[in-house]
Amino acid sequence: MKLAELVTLCRGVLDGGDATMEIRGVGSLSEAQPGEVSFLSNPRYSQQLAETKASAVLVRSDWEGPHTCALVRVEDPNRAFADIAVSLSPPALTYPPGVHPSAVVHADAVLGDDVHIGPHCVVEAGAQVGSHSILMASCYIGQGVTLGTACRLHPHVSVRAYCTLGNRVWVHDGTVIGSDGFGYAPRKDGSWEKIPQLGIVVIGDDVEIGANVTIDRARFGATRIGKGVKIDNLVQIAHNVQIGENTVMAAQVGISGSTRIGSVVQLGGQAGLAGHLEIGDRAVVGAQAGVTKSVPPATFVSGYPAMEHKRAMLLQAHLGKLPDLRKRVQALESHDEDGV
Repeated sequence: MKLAELVTLCRGVLDGGDATMEIRGVGSLSEAQPGEVSFLSNPRYSQQLAETKASAVLVRSDWEGPHTCALVRVEDPNRAFADIAVSLSPPALTYPPGVHPSAVVHADAVLGDDVHIGPHCVVEAGAQVGSHSILMASCYIGQGVTLGTACRLHPHVSVRAYCTLGNRVWVHDGTVIGSDGFGYAPRKDGSWEKIPQLGIVVIGDDVEIGANVTIDRARFGATRIGKGVKIDNLVQIAHNVQIGENTVMAAQVGISGSTRIGSVVQLGGQAGLAGHLEIGDRAVVGAQAGVTKSVPPATFVSGYPAMEHKRAMLLQAHLGKLPDLRKRVQALESHDEDGV
């Protein structure tokens, strides 16, 4: 599109540059080439803007700094860039309604209108697939599973027996929903007896689940994922966990059994949560935090064991000073031994 069209699309204001130049793609500040547009939302990358080869860069309305390309001033560069990226992307992939000849759909399964069932999918007895849902290659839908309308399951997703997904749930490659929770009881001889996992998983509307996520079925009752939750890749959610609406969690988060997480909570990458905890609404858990105690609402914790973030940062700063402190203590002890 022409740069002028791009400016109109994102409701921006052009600052410099040729409004008739063609924009053919998007890229990061460090990788964009002439003919591409990039964006600056974090001031720490301002120096890259001064060096970028991009033809135009989206910036906040009040941004000031060195630059060598056209600026498009917008209210929110991140959101505007997303809109432009969609407009410049190839046409969206289409999945025509129908059942691939290699798929196995049980006679008792119920398929809604305009459902796409891809190659080598299996849909077991009693399963229900909502209208306009898409099952890509090699998905497994277990007995009695319910999928809402307009769900999209990418290749190799497994939804085990009796689990329920709401409307517009997207699940990415390799994710397993409803595998057995980790429950074993010790025997006198030191071996382990499996505890039956009799519950299910219930997922609300508009949830997106990344690749290779595992969500365990409950020991009894349900493991629940609330509406609007967004889950990154490689997350483990144990049995009977409850997650409130619009919570987000980054890659490699691990949540132990029966922990309850409130609404609009943010869990940083590789955060680990012990079992039977309460994480309050709008709490933030920093990356790699080890949460061993419940977290009050609207609290930011980090570190191990997780504590109020400012205190964790203070302790981390003090740890960096320990080598110098040790030398000072050794010098003082040496003086004492010499009688000084």
